[in-house]
Amino acid sequence: MAPHPQIFVARNRAEEVRRLLQLALPIAGAQLATMLMGFVDTVMLGRYSTEAVAAAVLANAVLFSTIMFANGILFGLDPLITQAHGAGDGRASGLALQRGFVLSVLLSLPVGISWMFTGDLLLAFGQAPELAPLAQSYMDAMLPSIPFFLWFSVMRQYLQGREIVRPALQVVLVANVANALANWVLIYGHLGMPELGILGAGIATTATRVLSFGMLGGLIVGFRLYEGAWEGFSRESLDPAALRSVLVIGFPIAVQTATEMWAFNLSSFLAGSMGVAAAAAHGIVLNLASISFMMALGVAMAVTTRVGNLIGAGRPHDAQRASWIGMSMGAGVMALSAVAFLLFRSELPRLYTADPDLIALAALTLPVAAAFQIFDGTQVVGCGVLRGMGRTRPAAVFNVIGYWVLGLPLGWWIGVREGWLGGLWWGLVLGLAVVAAGLVLWIRVRGPETLAPGERLSVEGP
Repeated sequence: MAPHPQIFVARNRAEEVRRLLQLALPIAGAQLATMLMGFVDTVMLGRYSTEAVAAAVLANAVLFSTIMFANGILFGLDPLITQAHGAGDGRASGLALQRGFVLSVLLSLPVGISWMFTGDLLLAFGQAPELAPLAQSYMDAMLPSIPFFLWFSVMRQYLQGREIVRPALQVVLVANVANALANWVLIYGHLGMPELGILGAGIATTATRVLSFGMLGGLIVGFRLYEGAWEGFSRESLDPAALRSVLVIGFPIAVQTATEMWAFNLSSFLAGSMGVAAAAAHGIVLNLASISFMMALGVAMAVTTRVGNLIGAGRPHDAQRASWIGMSMGAGVMALSAVAFLLFRSELPRLYTADPDLIALAALTLPVAAAFQIFDGTQVVGCGVLRGMGRTRPAAVFNVIGYWVLGLPLGWWIGVREGWLGGLWWGLVLGLAVVAAGLVLWIRVRGPETLAPGERLSVEGP
């Protein structure tokens, strides 16, 4: 067993805030940089052809709903790694990493199979027949990238759980440049390469994911970031019972992720049923909300690390304090976004369009989205607390109730039926408010301080 890593314990609230910010800012930066890659892909395909960008948007709906479900299952590694690190159990962290590699391979198979039928799925849902083959070629080009994407995610979790957060940001920043260059070469046919259009974008994405995996692995090996938490490959990584233990923790996270993702996909479909202008305005507001969400997500991931580390170190009361401070920070940073949405509600839509009617409709909706922000920041950090504890089922339950039982039906009732886009967003606000309130109450009653000192997840399972 490695020497105890001497987990930082804050003496007061200000120290805990500083520690969380040290972890959260690089994580949020990496998330924003990852979003930027998708934005660049969309812009470059949009300049190539309308059909190419439309096919990519449809294909990405399938892509993210499947690969992020698999990624959600791998998030079951978080409490195992963070709590093992807090306890100074480097062997357990190393085994968790290995099991993540194994599960990535196993999860790649169903994800890859689903991607092979993307075109058929789009046709079944009534999409334009000319877009289906383009979307399929895009997905086919990315099939080899699936395990590399998941392996990269596992390595990032391994480092993040051990409070090493800068390498992933550095890699993603370089990957952005590489992705843009590869798109320029392969989509448009520069530097002597053939003009491949959407197929070139898919190949560029695969190359970027392979490069990202290689770069992060190179940093881990080159700078010996594995020291104290790696004892070499072990046959224990193939233990079915231990692999199931990751699934038990990760499956509810995957359900929560899918529930939230498909709730917003359905909200876009509902907005589309209200007309082209409503769909476009909804897309603008949703994109702005997604950008602001990255800061709260960075705080949530930092809280997962802090809570898990402190639980592993046998300090449940400090973990509870970190939970409340993190949730306050998540709500606080989103409150700043809410103020920006209110103050600049007429200016922000101009970043996306020059259409005055569309700007006006988005400006009318942004104040409702401002209320949405604070609840969103609270709930995502609350989910991070539960991940750090390894108690992930409540978040999945709250998401199903908040979005699918309350939020979306209400949004349809007061929004779609009345032709009022703001009503759809008020439904989402209600859904998020229920999720946030449920998580706050659960953490108050069943949070980290209810654990006994020294109680943590075993490398063999919860």
